[in-house]
Amino acid sequence: MATYLGFDFSTQQVKILATNESLEPIKEVNVHFDSELPQYKTKGGVHIQDDNLTVTAPTEMWVEALDLALKKLKDDGFDFQSVAAISGTGQQHGSVYWLNGASETLCNLNPNNNMHEQLGNCFSVKNSPIWMDSSTKEECSYLEQKVGGGQNLSSITGSRAYERFTGNQIRKIFTKQRDLYDKTERISLVSSFAASLLLGKYANIDYSDGSGMNLLDIKKKLWSFQCTAAVADGLHKKLGEPVSSSTVLGGISDYFVKRYGFNPSCKVIAFTGDNPASLAGCRLQRGDIVVSLGTSDTLMLWLDEPKPALEGHIFVNPVDDNAYMALLCFKNGSLTRERFRDKYAQGSWEKFSEALKATSPRNNGNIGIYFDVQEITPDAVGHFRFNAKDEKVEAFSDVEEIRSLVEGQFLAKRYHAERLGYKLASNSRVLATGGASKNPEILQVLSDVFQAPVYILDTSNSACLGCAYRAKHGLKGGQSLQFSKIFDQAPNYKLAASPIDVTYDVERYGRLQASICK
Repeated sequence: MATYLGFDFSTQQVKILATNESLEPIKEVNVHFDSELPQYKTKGGVHIQDDNLTVTAPTEMWVEALDLALKKLKDDGFDFQSVAAISGTGQQHGSVYWLNGASETLCNLNPNNNMHEQLGNCFSVKNSPIWMDSSTKEECSYLEQKVGGGQNLSSITGSRAYERFTGNQIRKIFTKQRDLYDKTERISLVSSFAASLLLGKYANIDYSDGSGMNLLDIKKKLWSFQCTAAVADGLHKKLGEPVSSSTVLGGISDYFVKRYGFNPSCKVIAFTGDNPASLAGCRLQRGDIVVSLGTSDTLMLWLDEPKPALEGHIFVNPVDDNAYMALLCFKNGSLTRERFRDKYAQGSWEKFSEALKATSPRNNGNIGIYFDVQEITPDAVGHFRFNAKDEKVEAFSDVEEIRSLVEGQFLAKRYHAERLGYKLASNSRVLATGGASKNPEILQVLSDVFQAPVYILDTSNSACLGCAYRAKHGLKGGQSLQFSKIFDQAPNYKLAASPIDVTYDVERYGRLQASICK
C-alpha cells in the first residue's frame, strides 16, 4: 500500500505527517527549533533584531531539522519504501538566498554525512527574512510608486505592497546588501527551498505561494516584469520560472534514497505556502469559505473571479490553476468578544449566548463596528454604533450590544469577501474553526449572515495534511484530475448551524464602515 508524506516548515518547527493510500494519517513527527536545536539560539523559532522590526531565522537550522525529523521517522520503523510521493509547505513570505555554486553541492550530497554540514556554506544570506519581518516600509512605498499605486499593484499581484512580502524583502537586500545579492544564484521561498532539499536541485516556486511575493502576475501566472524590474536587477533569472502547485518536480534526491531508504521512484510534488496548504487540507470546494475564529479572525475562501482590492490577499488556488483563493485577516477577534462577554454578560459565555438567543437577527436595525485595536481590514480603530436610521448613538442595551458585535464581525467578513469576488451560491458552505466555533449561538449568527450552513472543522493539522493530499493529487494527475476525486469518501464535517431565512443589508454595512474610515 502506497503512503504519502506532507512536510511543514513552519515558524517554530518542522513537521512530517504520513498518510496511507486512503489519505488517513498514520504517523507524525516534529522537531521544535528552540528546544531540539538550541545551538541556533532562536526564540519562537526566530531571531528578533534590536530594532524590533527585523525578524529572521537561521537557514541552516531548517536543513538540520529536516534530517532530524526524518531520522525520527526512521527510528520509529517507518517504511520509506512505501512512499509514492511527497509534498510540503513552508511559512509564507520567507526567503532563502543560495550562494553562487550552491547547486553543485546540492545535487552531490554525501548520504554518509549530515546535510546541514554540507550545505551550511551554501547561503549568501545566512539568516532568512520571514513573515514576521516589518522592516521594509520604504521598499513597499517604492514598489507601489513604481507600478502606479497600491491598487495597480494589487490588480497585478493580488495584494498591495506588504512589508513581509518577499519582493520587498529582496529589494531591501538588493539596496542595503548589494554584495550579498550579487553573490546569489537563486532565490527560493521557504516552500521551494524545502522542496529543493528533497529534490537535490533547485525547485520552482509554485503559483500559489508565489502569489504572496508582490511579484507574480496572478492572471498570467508569470513573473511581472514591471514588478521584478522595480525590485532588483536580474531578479527574474534568480527566481526561475513559476509552476503549477500540482507539478511533479522530479524524483527524490539520491541522498534520501541511500540515507533513509526512500524508493527511487518517489516523486516530489511542488511545495506551497502554509495558507494554500491549509485550503487543500480543509478540502475546500467552489463556493466554500473557512472562518477561523481565534485571537485574530481569518477568512479563507475559494474564488472563481477575483477582484483584487487594497485590503486582503488573493492567491492562485493551490488545487485548481483556473481558480483563486482569498485571505482576509481581522485583528479584533476573540479578545473583543471576550471584552463584551465581561462587560455585558457578567463574564459568562452562557449569558453571552442567552443574549444572542434573546435578540432577533438584524438587531432592530442596529449595527455596531468595534475595533479595540488598529484593524487590518479596514485600517481603522474605535467603537461606532448606528441605529436603524444610520445615526450614530452612544450605546445599545446590553443584549443588543452583544448581538451588534457578533453580527458586525460577520457582516464585515461577508462584505470584504464579496468585495474580493466571493459569490454566495446554493451549495456554499461555511467551515468554522477556532475557539468560538464551540459556541452554537455564535455559529447560528454566522450561518444567518452568510445564508449558508455552518460546519465545524478540525484544522489542527490542515497544512501538513493538505500537503499529503496534494502529493497524491499531483502523482495521480494534478490539474487533469479534480482534487475531490482523490478521496474515497466525503469530508467528515459536522453540521453546526443552518440559516434561517433572513436578508442582511451587506451594502449598508459597507457604507457605514466607509463612513468611519474617512
